[in-house]
Amino acid sequence: MCGVIGIASSAPMGKCDWLASGREALRHRGPDSAGEWWSADGCVGFGHRRLSIIDLSDTAQQPMHDREGKLCIVFNGEIYNFDELRRELSAKGHAFRSSSDTEVILESYREWGTDCVTHLNGMFAFALYDGRQRQVFLARDRAGEKPLFYVHGNKSLRFASELKALLEDPTLLRRVNPQALDCYLAMGFVPGALCILEGVNKLPPGHSLLFNLQTGELKRWRYWELPPLNHAGGKGLVDEVGLLDELEKLLHDAVRRQLVADVPVGVMLSGGVDSSVVTAMAARAVRRVKTFTIRFPRHGQFDETEHARLIARHFGTDHTELEAQDSTVDLLPVLARQFDEPIVDSSMIPTYLVSRMIRQHCKVALGGDGGDELFGGYGHYNRLLWTQNHLQWVPISLRAGISKMAEAVLPVGFRGRNWLQSLNTDWQRSVPLIAAYFDPHMRRRMLPGLRQWQFVAEDIRQQRVPNAGDLLQRTTRMDFENYMAEDILVKVDRASMLNSLEVRAPFLDHRLIEFSFSKVPSFLKATASHRKVLLKRLAVRLLPSEFDQQRKQGFGIPLASWIQSGPWRKCFHDILLSENAFFNRKVVNNLLSWQEKGMANSERLFALVLFELWRKEYRVSL
Repeated sequence: MCGVIGIASSAPMGKCDWLASGREALRHRGPDSAGEWWSADGCVGFGHRRLSIIDLSDTAQQPMHDREGKLCIVFNGEIYNFDELRRELSAKGHAFRSSSDTEVILESYREWGTDCVTHLNGMFAFALYDGRQRQVFLARDRAGEKPLFYVHGNKSLRFASELKALLEDPTLLRRVNPQALDCYLAMGFVPGALCILEGVNKLPPGHSLLFNLQTGELKRWRYWELPPLNHAGGKGLVDEVGLLDELEKLLHDAVRRQLVADVPVGVMLSGGVDSSVVTAMAARAVRRVKTFTIRFPRHGQFDETEHARLIARHFGTDHTELEAQDSTVDLLPVLARQFDEPIVDSSMIPTYLVSRMIRQHCKVALGGDGGDELFGGYGHYNRLLWTQNHLQWVPISLRAGISKMAEAVLPVGFRGRNWLQSLNTDWQRSVPLIAAYFDPHMRRRMLPGLRQWQFVAEDIRQQRVPNAGDLLQRTTRMDFENYMAEDILVKVDRASMLNSLEVRAPFLDHRLIEFSFSKVPSFLKATASHRKVLLKRLAVRLLPSEFDQQRKQGFGIPLASWIQSGPWRKCFHDILLSENAFFNRKVVNNLLSWQEKGMANSERLFALVLFELWRKEYRVSL
């Protein structure tokens, strides 16, 4: 895992000191070493910070060149099939000087050009300069585990792993993109290629980009997408045992590959289905797998120690229990700086704490991310299917009336308000936004200077709804491409990388993703009363009989109680009610008041606080 930064221009750039300072802004992503390279004509510059995982020698340092000196690459991530690709490329006549996966990407590009990404199994974001073709090639992994921001204009391209590195460029405009802010307030994240800063883009997951140094033009394309469901047959028409066998085989191979490293590797064992199944597969692959569980001793509802102990004992793992201390409010500015684009997810706090503690024992950890999206694990899948089954026959005019009444009458944070607002959904073509933070009416009241803002979040979201046959297929695909990519994976990447810990996700092996979405029918994912149907059948095979499969514990903190009193309450009030605060004071006061009366507004308040801290940290104008 590493940090990358670079610039390319049709004309020589002369002095460019910000590249080095931008690289150092990524030091947490790669504390082991640093490198910088410039093309002979001064048109291309690459910077790199390295976290040494595969091939710890100097021969694996970056920026890395091919043996002819025509190609140069900076790479962030891991290629899990690098050993197989090395053998295949060696048979084709390619020679290697290192045992790193970075060099495998270089030689893959020499063999297959920009199609090389289709041969890679891993998480990655890289930039490759081709001196022969006078072009720079950027690519990002299929699921979006590794980030990549870029700026294109004036016949130049600038890119970096994190936005803070690009902000070292003094010419970069520090102004909020109004469309992105609207999406943030509505959805809790900024989706797709949009970026919270005007003039900046994210390279979306599964996309590649080519910058032509001669013309200054940029071409972006999608090299991978979720496959269609091959069969939607009901019970009796699907080989359920065959699917279960295939899932077991694929997951075992994914875990086996991701345990490969030249540094200590562990498994983040929460005690839930996903991490427990990963632990079971890891115990097959290595003799004494290391597992880690985090205890929250003063918050029993968030403590899964006993469940993790059961799994650790059953598989005889080298188990370590780490005790997390209560988070102080002083951590908020640190996280606001690290999360280049704020996300509405207070579980970034325990994710950071967990990463910090595990990093004291390991440099790499495997987690269970992706299991919910691939196999139907979220509770809202049950509720959506129940709602569709019982209410889709109610006339849309009546449902729309109830939706509007809920928005007008019920205060924000009233439990069930979002569900009532979603009743106007077209169940045959859409996906309701049940996790909405601020609806359009609320956003209009919150944002001053109405005419300068663009209230487009709902339209942007609707454009991203997948074209799939049934509600569950649409919803799981929507969550995979949006919530997982823009919230879950961002949270894990930024929180772990701030601690220089590499986190890997076996469920996001692209073969497992393609298996889940092309072969597993909806009834084997979730129904109105069950979740993770197929994955839990695998758990029956692998886990002890006393394991509680029905338990679903989210990874969170008692934020609602923290902000009721003490330093957290003071912090939230001071930030949101200060003279320099951006959001409408009256609306914020109502949110604070409703929270103290028992409404569920803690995440909404967290959204506003994090945005204010982020805006202050990076001196961003509105």
